[in-house]
Amino acid sequence: MKLLLVGSSGLVGSHVLEMALADPKVTSVVAPTRRPLPAHPKLQAPIVDFDALPPDAAWWQADAVICTLGTTMRSAGSQAAFRRVDHDYPLAVARLARQHGTPCHVLNSAIGADPDARFFYNRVKGELERDLAGLGFASLTHVRPGLIGGERQEQRLGERVSGVILGLLGPVLPRRWRINPAPRIAHALVDAALQSRPGVHIVPSEQLV
Repeated sequence: MKLLLVGSSGLVGSHVLEMALADPKVTSVVAPTRRPLPAHPKLQAPIVDFDALPPDAAWWQADAVICTLGTTMRSAGSQAAFRRVDHDYPLAVARLARQHGTPCHVLNSAIGADPDARFFYNRVKGELERDLAGLGFASLTHVRPGLIGGERQEQRLGERVSGVILGLLGPVLPRRWRINPAPRIAHALVDAALQSRPGVHIVPSEQLV
């Protein structure tokens, strides 16, 4: 399998990259990125500008694409900037991959994703899921984690506080609201890409505990 991965430098994406490179079923990984990645015999990591993606690059054609691109409102600085990173960039990548014949797409989405959601974050995630469904992928999977557990390069105070609280309450909380470790999410993403089951599939947060 040839895998196309975007978002490889993030918390979940870095776990996906590690798992994919170690999996013998994955013969090669293409990871378009803004910054260089460590070299690996199975890895091609072209440096790209997500505002001006190369439309004719041969590496858009793959067996599956996994998208873990995402930011926070605080990092983005505005709703418009957040939408660009969490909706426009992933949709542009998916569209190019589909145009080049890639049949499977796997998205790291979020719990509560809904295009009609009251909260902006959930609405953007839902709009992306909806728009991906219109591209014609034979296999489409949305993995919807809740609070993601793991050490990020950037510090997110709100997530750290929530993580402490949910960690203490974890044993008594419904599975849906427990912390989802980043490796568990990555495993679900890679597994969905390897299986490439026909149709649209949702992996809920309670399956990522």
